[in-house]
This record gives sequence, C-alpha cells and structure tokens, in this order.
Amino acid sequence: MGEPFAISSIHGLGIGDLLDEVIKHFPEADEEEYEEDVIKVAVIGKPNAGKSSLINKILGEERVIVSDIPGTTRDAIDTYVERDGNKYVFIDTAGMRKKGKVYESIERYSVIRSLAAIERSDVCLMMIDATEGVTEQDTKIAGYAHEQGKATIIVVNKWDAIEKDDKTMNIYRKNVMEGLSFMNYAPIAFISAKTGQRVEKLFELIKFVANQHAMRISTGMLNDVIGEAVAKAEPPSDKGKRLKIYYVTQAAVKPPTFVLFVNDKELMHFSYERYIENQIRGAFGLEGTPVRFIIRERTKE
Repeated sequence: MGEPFAISSIHGLGIGDLLDEVIKHFPEADEEEYEEDVIKVAVIGKPNAGKSSLINKILGEERVIVSDIPGTTRDAIDTYVERDGNKYVFIDTAGMRKKGKVYESIERYSVIRSLAAIERSDVCLMMIDATEGVTEQDTKIAGYAHEQGKATIIVVNKWDAIEKDDKTMNIYRKNVMEGLSFMNYAPIAFISAKTGQRVEKLFELIKFVANQHAMRISTGMLNDVIGEAVAKAEPPSDKGKRLKIYYVTQAAVKPPTFVLFVNDKELMHFSYERYIENQIRGAFGLEGTPVRFIIRERTKE
C-alpha cells in the first residue's frame, strides 16, 4: 500500500504532507471552456437577494440550495441552459457581505470565487432585494462589475412583496438609478424569483445586452457622429488652446472601447468625454454595457 503517513489530526501535524500526496492523484482541473456562442451570466448580489431562487426558477428544479439563512451558497455553480436556440451558462455566486462581517475563511474563499465568476462572465445580473432597496453593499458589488467592464442588468427581485400602485415602478426605478448612478446604462427588470413573474423575459434582455456588449462600429460611422457632436457643442479650451478631436476608432469590444486622437490630452475634460459618450450611445444604443475611452495625442500631420 506504500509508505504510511504519520499525522496528528488534533494538532495538524503531517496534514500538509498528506494533502500534497492526495493532490498528486487528482486529475488536471482546467477551468471549464464553453463554446463561443454561449453567453456566460453571473448572478451577483448580497446574501439572501434571491440569486439561487432565480437559478432554480429558470431550471424548474432545485438545482441549488435555497435558504432564508444568508450565506447558504458557498461556491460559484455553473448551470447550462438553452432557450429558443440560444445557449446560456448561469453562474450562481455566493452573496458578498461587507468585509467587516466576513468571519470565516471559507466565506473569504467564496467571495474570491464570486469575483472570479464576474471576471469570466459576459453579463452580470445584479440582484437587488426590493424590500430593502439599493444598499451600500449593492453599490460596491455593482461597482466591481462596472470596473470589470461587464454588461449588466439590474434585477429587482421580490417584487411580489411590494405594495404597488400605478406609480410604484417608476418611483422605484428612479431610486435605483440614483443609488447606482454610475450604472445608468443598465436596464432594470422587476421580477419575482419565487412566483416566476417576468423571469422568462430575462432571457431576451440578457441576449440583447450581450449583443450590445460585443457591438463593433465602423470608423466612418463613428467619425460622422463625433463630427456632429463637435459641431453641436464646441470642445473645451484652456489658455487660448482648444481641444481638437482628429478622429476616433473602436479598439475593442466587451466592453466597447474607443480611441480618440486629440491635439492635447489635458484639454479633454471629464464632462466633455461624458458628452461624447452620450452622443455615441444616442446614435448606436450600447444599452446595458459600459463604454471605455482611450485618449491619445497626435499631431495633425
């Protein structure tokens, strides 16, 4: 049977050597690769927002454990789904609590896995508990998805638990946009994972924002839009020197990234960059996806 290992389970002696030997016999564990046309969807949010309930409702079975106890989901779980000829992988992530409330080492691991799930996703479903509204922790989680350049849909769950009239949804939508003002490009869906209300409509929305996230725009069309934008609102100037935008081209997708060639980077004020972004969004949509700009200097020649 081979050489024995002397250990002490109480004191932890020899455990490391034993584990090293065990791992030698594991098969190679590569990150699962999916076909190019599969849309990877990370379901993110704080604990008990209904992430696992949503996965189960989509599948019509108890694929993941659901409990009122926050923190039940410990790992990122991949679930393959096909709808109307389209392929999706939903990644149910562990709820991310404030750092000060993360006591167990296993929960720290869970948060790391959740962040990794966001990084490998195409679309994030940012789950908001309708009974609580947008919290500080929600803004931090959504902010991470935004910084990673992920297409995002804000999903307000437990909508069935809210007393409503004909103005409730619009008021709630406004409050969500105020709480997540940096993500004003993201569409908002009001659902109930418990009853299934509007859950099926998420598939159409996911496919739409995934396409927007991967949109590529021709250089000619971009420069036509920028030309009109500059004509409508003169670029800023400083000490008699005015910003000139020579041309713009798209450098990447997921998220759409544009390179603006200008005479002086220092003259590109944040507010004018936001104006240019709004003009591009107005012309091409880009709903549900952040937009990135790279400002480069070059001589007119």
